[in-house]
Amino acid sequence: MPQSVNSQRLTARQKAAMLMLSLDAETATRLMRQLNQEEIEMLTIEISNVRGVPSIIADAVTEEFYHMITAQEYMVQGGIDYAQKLLEQSLGVKKASDVLDKVRALTHVKGFGMLKKADAQQLASFLGKEHPQTIALILSNLSADQAAQVLTGFNEDLRNTVSYRMATLGKVSPALLSEVEDVVEDIARAEISQSMSSTGGSRAMANVLNKCTNATAKIILEHIEQVDNQLAGEIKRLMFVFEDLLYVDDRGIQRMLREVDKRELAMALKVVDEKLRDKVFRNMSERAQELLKEELQYMGPVRLREVEAAQTRIVEVVKQLEDQGEILVAGRGGSEEVFV
Repeated sequence: MPQSVNSQRLTARQKAAMLMLSLDAETATRLMRQLNQEEIEMLTIEISNVRGVPSIIADAVTEEFYHMITAQEYMVQGGIDYAQKLLEQSLGVKKASDVLDKVRALTHVKGFGMLKKADAQQLASFLGKEHPQTIALILSNLSADQAAQVLTGFNEDLRNTVSYRMATLGKVSPALLSEVEDVVEDIARAEISQSMSSTGGSRAMANVLNKCTNATAKIILEHIEQVDNQLAGEIKRLMFVFEDLLYVDDRGIQRMLREVDKRELAMALKVVDEKLRDKVFRNMSERAQELLKEELQYMGPVRLREVEAAQTRIVEVVKQLEDQGEILVAGRGGSEEVFV
């Protein structure tokens, strides 16, 4: 990167990459863990592209980050006016204004980030009352899959109008961003409220137990069963344990096998009964069967916790595929779940 480059001309991703490089390895690692897979990939690309950054630019990026964090703290303490007053005293009017503009923009990004976790049907209900241009701007900040689901929830006229406005949406002015701020906050607040009201319950407990070892999950379920047998039954119905692979059809087993590591699969099959092991084998090619059986034969003694860890990781793959509709698990859905 040439010496003449000004820090203000860098993209947000380039600045993020420089900031990561300025941190010690332990702190950078902890920060990386807070990002999703897509963010990590984009940041890694930017980091790999950084070449010979002048110290004056690296310092400017770090200073900018520090000022933005400080501004956010001031805003939390006393609001935007309080933050502006303190920043002007320490940075001057012009620089304080620049910092606050960036923090406001970041707030918008966070708001859209919250909406990305919202249920598409709820978003369609909320957004259906807003101006089509506002809806177009918000949907443009969501993933293509989520935006498509929200559009499907609109009536035909609104769907067509919003789609056209999305297709013709150009650069967004700060004024328009300010216009949608209230909408984003209202929806985000409603989603937070909804999430709080639905926190916990049998489904949440089932998800937790799916992450536990089999031994731990069994102890917890036995305790719940003693207190409330009906609740324990509901949790068991919602859970998916490794042995439930018996309820997955052959096509689903074949789909799962394309996603899991074969050595990890061998580890997971170490202590299961022959019925489940045979089901896995018959959905593999003869060559793959031979390799897996050979892996099992020469594996030798392994720790039980390693086997359970391998089973848990495979269960997570199956649950993800089930959520995506790529795998069907029969026999666990109760009387209302019918397969034809």
